[in-house]
Amino acid sequence: MPQTVVVVPCFNEAARLDDASFLALAAAPGIGVLFVDDGSTDGTAARLASLAARGDGAITALSLPGNAGKGEAVRRGLREALEGGATAVGYVDADLSTPVPEVLRLLAEMERRHAVVVMGARVALLGTAIARRAHRHYLGRLFATAASLVLGVRVYDTQCGAKFFRDTPAVRNALATPFASRWAFDVELIGRLLQGDPPLRPADFVEIPLQRWTDVSGSKIGPLQMVRTAWDLAVIAVRYHVRKRVR
Repeated sequence: MPQTVVVVPCFNEAARLDDASFLALAAAPGIGVLFVDDGSTDGTAARLASLAARGDGAITALSLPGNAGKGEAVRRGLREALEGGATAVGYVDADLSTPVPEVLRLLAEMERRHAVVVMGARVALLGTAIARRAHRHYLGRLFATAASLVLGVRVYDTQCGAKFFRDTPAVRNALATPFASRWAFDVELIGRLLQGDPPLRPADFVEIPLQRWTDVSGSKIGPLQMVRTAWDLAVIAVRYHVRKRVR
């Protein structure tokens, strides 16, 4: 098992997978790629098998029997990687909206800063190339503000699909059971880590502003999913604060 495993959840992604980029990621020293096929009904399984065959042992695929949702696909993949001996794990979106050089930079920053958790943040600063549609940006800012209030820590971008974790008891315990949320699992995972056994400190988390990020067409997040994500956040808020009072 490679030292670091990047989990890629996939549901009907046959038309969007960038073979060359994933092969380049898997060719980086110490990096492995684990695709999790979340019950796809298109040609995703065949594409993943082809990638694994060309990945020189650094690309593997896990197939779930049915569509369990992105959160469960991520959780299953992270657990599989940790149980296989990875010392660091993380996940990125199948469309590689966070490109390979940025993924490698996040992992380098994890080592340089000795962080337990590193999270990409889509901040449109001068000198960066963050291509995001305006309405998604502003909705994201509202959501991140609400998530920060729920968690009690300042998080700029909870929903960026590029996060990495060291193998620690806190991370393993946070992944032990399925997420209650299907659409806001990132927030739930951060909350589990902050309230875990043992809990992580806010100082254990580092957000890294991305230099490049692209809002790739074909996203499965539409208006209905955004409403469901907001509802999920409300449910997480209630559970999070109930557990805080119990502690």
